[in-house]
Amino acid sequence: MIAEVTSTPDDGGRTSRSATTAIDPARILDDLEAGYLRAAEPDPASPGGWRIRADVKTAILACFADRTTEDSASGPLLFRDRAAVPPRADLAGGPWRIVPGGTAVRRGAHLGDGVVVMPPSYINVGAWVGDGTMVDSHVLVGSCAQIGARVHLAAGVTIGGVLEPSGARPVIVEDDAFVGAGSALLEGVLVRRGAVIGAGVTLTGTSRIYDLVRDRLLQGTAEAPLVVPDGAVVIPGARALGGAFASDHGLSVSVALLVKDRDTGTSARVALEEALR
Repeated sequence: MIAEVTSTPDDGGRTSRSATTAIDPARILDDLEAGYLRAAEPDPASPGGWRIRADVKTAILACFADRTTEDSASGPLLFRDRAAVPPRADLAGGPWRIVPGGTAVRRGAHLGDGVVVMPPSYINVGAWVGDGTMVDSHVLVGSCAQIGARVHLAAGVTIGGVLEPSGARPVIVEDDAFVGAGSALLEGVLVRRGAVIGAGVTLTGTSRIYDLVRDRLLQGTAEAPLVVPDGAVVIPGARALGGAFASDHGLSVSVALLVKDRDTGTSARVALEEALR
């Protein structure tokens, strides 16, 4: 089969094979690393502007069918894992910086030009990390997560992964977004371009965001996970719980608050010095 090739504005000029492509299981990890295939890809005609590649995730899952394990070593550290999905061994000499100190990037993870990964961090199979993105210390980028260009994932961020069900949307963080220290994005959350997620915010697919700018409630569902709007600035907050018992004990529940739209002041506060990239 001749692959149909598409180019998207988010892929740094690369081309990606469309959903009509017959996937070669023997090449799936190579194609993911090169950026020819993605577990999800920008598509204006699809819900949320992203097409989920269930066939790609199914091919990744097939790699785990081989239960053969192998031993490996890095200095004094010893490991045993599935032979079919080992850590990437080609990181030296690439167009990125992998700072020494305990980072691992698994096979099938794509790193764009100029990506910086601070130690220790972990990037799992099927993940896409776009050009110029900073992955700070103690960050987890889960399987098939899609991180755009010029994103900053601050220290201790957790980006959830998903392989099953194959049709489920992975966590997606679009270009120029900022995700603050200790935040967690889980269950298919979609963070739009330029949004700012404040330190300590946890968002799941069914979370609520209280939009104080437009007096509205944003909420995701299992079928249509939460979408954080373009340029939104989201911080942690609290909401008092109802009922006599909760009132007597002063109980509240954590919530996410959209407090403003990104402006030049916000951009200045979250900007990363170019020298650090």
